[in-house]
Amino acid sequence: MRPAELPPPATLSSDEMPSVGKIAATGGLSLEAGMDLAQQNNCLACHTLDKKLVGPAWIDVAKRYRNVAGGEHKLVIKVSTGGGGAWGDMPMPAMAPAVKEEDIRALVKFILSLEQQ
Repeated sequence: MRPAELPPPATLSSDEMPSVGKIAATGGLSLEAGMDLAQQNNCLACHTLDKKLVGPAWIDVAKRYRNVAGGEHKLVIKVSTGGGGAWGDMPMPAMAPAVKEEDIRALVKFILSLEQQ
C-alpha cells in the first residue's frame, strides 16, 4: 500500500484508547502523547499497540527491537523508507517525506518504550 492509498487517520474515542494498566510507555513520550502523534501521522491505519492489524502490534515491535544493537536506527530507516518481509507479506510503505523526520524518530522511541504491565 502506498501512502496515498492509506485510509484517512483513525480517530480514537477515549473508550478505545489502550489502558495504561495494560501497556505503558516507559520513556520519552507518554502513552497519550505517543498515541496522539501516531494518530496525527496516520500510523493507526495499520498499527495498534497490542494487536496485529495490517502491520505488527507495536508491543511486539518493541520486544523484537528494544535490545538489538542499532534497533532504533533500523526502525527509523524502515519507517522512513518502507520495507517488507520482517513481519509477513504486507510491506510497510515509506512514510517520509509525508511524516517529518523528527516525528518518525519520536514515534520509534515511543514504540521502543512500550511495555506490557
